[in-house]
Amino acid sequence: MGCAGSFDDKNKKVTQSMARLLQRASVSFAILGPAENCTGDPARRSGNEYIFQMLAMQNIETLDGMGVRKIITQCPHCFNTLGNEYPQLGGHYEVVHHSQFLEELIESGRLDMTGARLDERIVYHDACYLGRHNDVYTAPRNVIGTLAGIEIVEAGRNGTKSMCCGAGGARMFMEENTGKQINVERSQELLSTGATRIATACPFCYIMVDDGVKSQGVEDDDVKVGDLAMHLLEALENAEPVAVTANAGASDGPDAGSGSD
Repeated sequence: MGCAGSFDDKNKKVTQSMARLLQRASVSFAILGPAENCTGDPARRSGNEYIFQMLAMQNIETLDGMGVRKIITQCPHCFNTLGNEYPQLGGHYEVVHHSQFLEELIESGRLDMTGARLDERIVYHDACYLGRHNDVYTAPRNVIGTLAGIEIVEAGRNGTKSMCCGAGGARMFMEENTGKQINVERSQELLSTGATRIATACPFCYIMVDDGVKSQGVEDDDVKVGDLAMHLLEALENAEPVAVTANAGASDGPDAGSGSD
């Protein structure tokens, strides 16, 4: 779940959305709950190697003790640290970002996208630790692209040339006081696309971009910022009342319950 997914009010919604999507796809999953600690990424990024190794060793002991083999994470920083840095300390796991796992569930048909639709323009913001650090660019776009009615647009800087949200390198926990704030500049770029929705795939990006958009006086009614799991779940849940109404109408006739048309 990650620190943000556990404690940040915005990102708790991402955790809940992802859990509901997994349940829809009948995926058996578990969380560590109180046994979960921070992966140590912010400590290493800010130069405290001792704290990083202490947290990592403790987490590896917990994961190995539970026989964990596969980890799904909604945070690219956790994704990078668990997948690329934990092996240095003996922690070897299959680590998958939630965008990759959702793509897999959709392609296999386990997550039924029937009726999922958003008649809106959406722009996806590439997370640094998902894109440039781990070359995951297509999975988030493929997930969003499965929605009917959606129009995907790109910011001027995207993919390998994308711009940081302003939280990288532990700057999530610092205040910018020189020049324009990075998250404000990036948010202005995203807003200039004319998108009515902005999709993120990182808890840091979600916080920074949402704050940047709000700083421009743009509220959710005009441009909705959210993790791709949130947009996906909303589209799926919006489709349900139509199905319920159709079923109700079909049961009004004399053959209700007989299985005939």
